[in-house]
Amino acid sequence: MNPDPNYTASQAGVVSESEAEPEVRMSPPPEMAQISSDDGIPWGTVLRGLFWLVVFFGLLFSVPYLVEELSFAVTRGRLRAEALVARDQLARLPQWEERFRWVVKSVFPGVVGVEASRGEMALDRPGRSLPGPAPRIREESVGSGVIVDEEGYIVTSLHVVEQARDIVVRLADGRTIKSVQLVGSDPLNDLAVLKIPGSGLTAVPWGDSDQLEVGDTVLAIGNPYGLTRTVTAGIISAKERRAQSNAGGFQELLQTDAAMNPGNSGGPLVNVRGEIVGINSAIYGEAYRGISFAIPSRVARQAYEQIRREGRSRHGWLGVQMADLDEEEARSRKIPDSRGVVVLSVLPGSPAEKAGLRPGDVIRTWNGQVVEDSSALGVMVAKTPVGSEVPMEIYRQDQPQTLRVLVGQRPL
Repeated sequence: MNPDPNYTASQAGVVSESEAEPEVRMSPPPEMAQISSDDGIPWGTVLRGLFWLVVFFGLLFSVPYLVEELSFAVTRGRLRAEALVARDQLARLPQWEERFRWVVKSVFPGVVGVEASRGEMALDRPGRSLPGPAPRIREESVGSGVIVDEEGYIVTSLHVVEQARDIVVRLADGRTIKSVQLVGSDPLNDLAVLKIPGSGLTAVPWGDSDQLEVGDTVLAIGNPYGLTRTVTAGIISAKERRAQSNAGGFQELLQTDAAMNPGNSGGPLVNVRGEIVGINSAIYGEAYRGISFAIPSRVARQAYEQIRREGRSRHGWLGVQMADLDEEEARSRKIPDSRGVVVLSVLPGSPAEKAGLRPGDVIRTWNGQVVEDSSALGVMVAKTPVGSEVPMEIYRQDQPQTLRVLVGQRPL
């Protein structure tokens, strides 16, 4: 055969061994080869099944928690949104009959329930003849509180949480907080400051109780008898009421006819701008009779800031026992009127003793202010900064004098 010079082997369908494409063969990776052992058990499939089984049980146990947290978040978001809208509406001054609803919406997210447990106590009675140990009951108290800082600071009444072993705070969004810290207290004014972890909290702003007038409208919000977020409305009935404190001394109070009952203690008294003007504290008698009392916001805010800063409250102290001056004694001692107090005794080592005050002296003024009676002097001294020196006008043996007192700190 005479070969054509243009004729090639590829045209003839013949391919050399060096030019042929290699045959592709699929081989399992080494790790799969190791997992698939000679016994034929598919360990890769088994491991994948175990992985998805762990994922399933993880979701099974975590979903309820996530759903609960999602529910809290939804409620919290709704309350915060309502509060923001309410404050915007209040700024626009809606009609009076509509205003209350916006005040309540703006304050609700910051009002909390406070529950305190003081442990168990024996329920024993004299002459008990039952065999065995006396039955025991768990001593608990329930009150209210108000968030005053989004970092988690709450103001409430001291008598709600005093000597408590455990404190629980229930938020408006449904959360129950058990990690509650008692930051400090003010026994004279029956106030306490709590701290909870700050997350998605809404604070209620402070108002100025000194700007209130008798007749101004106020709302009391709290948990009377465990009925959460109950609202009552009334007016300021009187200002500068003074009462003997359980811790000794005198405290200043606002009087209102807004209905309060057991469980309201520690909740906010707010004005028509949704601002705290008082901390609900007490009622007259065993149940509501139209007279309720609140710690003025000026006093409560000062105590809160001092407790947060120093961990305790500080009040001025004179160290005397006293009685009101009556008209007959004022005339016999040639004192112009019956305003003032008679010193009955002076405590040893007290600021009064160091200033030279004696039993029988009549205190007429304190730091330039006229002393109306013993309760007024008690409040005036307590409000005076510890360590300050103030003038005090007295009558001694029918002669006026001025003493200077270095104010001490009231013992707890």
